[in-house]
Amino acid sequence: MTNPLDLPFDADEMLAGLKPWIETESPTFDAAAVNRMMDVVQHELAALGARVERIPGRMGFGDSVRATMPHPKAGQGGILLLGHMDTVHPVGTLKQLPFKREGGICYGPGLMDMKGGNYVYLDALRKLLAAGIETPLPVTVLFTPDEEVGTPSTRELIEAEAKRHQFILVPEPARPDGGAVIGRYAIARFNLQTRGKPSHAGWALAEGRSAIAEMAKHVAVIEGMTTEGCTFSLGVFNAGQWVNCVSSVCDAEVLSMAKTQEQLDEGVGRMLALNSDAGDVIMEVTRGVTRPVWEPDQPGTMAMLTLAQEIGREIGFELTGSSAGGGSDGNFTGFLGLPTLDSIGVRGKGLHTLKEHIEVDSLVERAKLAAALYCRLGA
Repeated sequence: MTNPLDLPFDADEMLAGLKPWIETESPTFDAAAVNRMMDVVQHELAALGARVERIPGRMGFGDSVRATMPHPKAGQGGILLLGHMDTVHPVGTLKQLPFKREGGICYGPGLMDMKGGNYVYLDALRKLLAAGIETPLPVTVLFTPDEEVGTPSTRELIEAEAKRHQFILVPEPARPDGGAVIGRYAIARFNLQTRGKPSHAGWALAEGRSAIAEMAKHVAVIEGMTTEGCTFSLGVFNAGQWVNCVSSVCDAEVLSMAKTQEQLDEGVGRMLALNSDAGDVIMEVTRGVTRPVWEPDQPGTMAMLTLAQEIGREIGFELTGSSAGGGSDGNFTGFLGLPTLDSIGVRGKGLHTLKEHIEVDSLVERAKLAAALYCRLGA
């Protein structure tokens, strides 16, 4: 059998293939845009001979794509490639952050998080099929539309699919040192609303009770609850329509990260304790979607890491493994105790910013890692 590390991976070829992916902008809250991205990837998977299913979106989000790759045991549990195709960048971001290469760096919205990793792991399957290399286990691909907002519409789909497989690969971007993730902290989201009393801001200011002012007081209180083990960040703040009106409603969203379940429970309790109807302005806090703690050092995951580290050394790099924040759909599969290797995608910086980019050299490096993992897991 051909050594998967010797397959003809080419960075320029991969960048050419990635260009239409990146230029098909797919922000989470624009279901039609996400579906255009799903059209692109559905076509590519079908062209590889995969049995492709389009799973309709729900809750206002886009569709998912599930593909069963060609294999004598196709449909049986094997390896699940799990990734998301939504990004945080709104349509039009390409004007400020166009897809472009500058030396060893390539820029583009969603290129690092996580279209680059998805493409690399799909290209590895493409090269294996072209070379006639049969993997020990069948491979299933699942691309979803809503990871950037906590996976509210596809968590059940992901968990049900993952339970059918022996190994889960999540090509989220690599950690800053290029390492993989073998555990993740919990992520909890909260929706906040203050409700006051409207009045004319110039004519009868004293009669009003500002929902904005009350929410603003809570920003410092909430972010001041941050500790090393549990962080709080108020990232969305919406209120007001007329400057000459005292605003009666203000909405906000808070993200909390906790390293342990105990710290998560404590943090949730502190947020919910902010509920109040005692004053002139009501504060209502409700809990949103939560990513559970994925405890590290699970035997199946550690065995996957050991294998990936061996492959990395053959390629010429050292792959570390540790727990991390940030949250991904790996939280769900890891929480279930399923062997999961996360953040094994491309290397880069600036995700979620207008400087998002990848290191071009990491494309071939990670494609070789992917091809070898497909060939050695379950062997």
